[in-house]
Amino acid sequence: MRMTGPNVLRCLLAICLMSGLVACGSFANCFNSGFAPAACGGGYSESNVASLPQPTATSAEGRWTGVTPTGRTVSGLVLEDGFYWLFYTARDHPNILAGLVQGTGTSHSGSFGSSNTRDFNLEGAGLRSATTNGSYVPNKSFLATIAYVTGDTESFTSTYDVDSEPAPNLNLVAGTYAGLRADNSTVTVTVDSTGTLSGHSTDGCTVTGTLSPRGKGNVFHTSVTFGGGACRQRTETVTGVALYDAATNRLYIAALNNVRTTSYLFLGTKR
Repeated sequence: MRMTGPNVLRCLLAICLMSGLVACGSFANCFNSGFAPAACGGGYSESNVASLPQPTATSAEGRWTGVTPTGRTVSGLVLEDGFYWLFYTARDHPNILAGLVQGTGTSHSGSFGSSNTRDFNLEGAGLRSATTNGSYVPNKSFLATIAYVTGDTESFTSTYDVDSEPAPNLNLVAGTYAGLRADNSTVTVTVDSTGTLSGHSTDGCTVTGTLSPRGKGNVFHTSVTFGGGACRQRTETVTGVALYDAATNRLYIAALNNVRTTSYLFLGTKR
């Protein structure tokens, strides 16, 4: 029997469809797996999937380094789950830790907002509540204003830190760090290659703890336990994050209790 042009086309389509169904088992499986187009020569093979455009960042996630108009240095982190940790230094003294701004925020279409900001200040202001609102360009810039319940505000501009990408490396972090805090305490912390942490300050307080790698960015989970005695936190255990800045050999540690009323804050340079 001789087939006309339309009949030939129908036949080819039927063969193509049936070959896809044999491979997939059913219409549903074919379409769910994306197999149907590939069965007839279309779609992407495993060899060229890697060449497809990769998804781009859409949130403020990453590490950020910047300044405030008042001369403070800001080094911070926005995690994939929205938690953020922003260390800030004393005015015009980038090596003296002055506090931490922490909370959970929402990133959407270039806007960032947080209603539960807390500022753990080491310059005498103590614990302050605030809100944070800002804007960001993924992997490029992050700008925000912190509005305190007292009516005061502070703002900062920052750029994406290249340390956001490398895998965490405890061998790189291992060493002894010394730092000065705005409350006039000198603090020393030692970390070994297994992530074991120990530290002491000039006020007599000692701590022990651990660092364990997160997914990327030279960022680590951290747990710190106070040693009692001179520690006003007694023997409480707090948890948080640690950041290592490879360019400056600085280690940042921030750990809080569950209700965010107690903190352990550290900024030191490797000896």
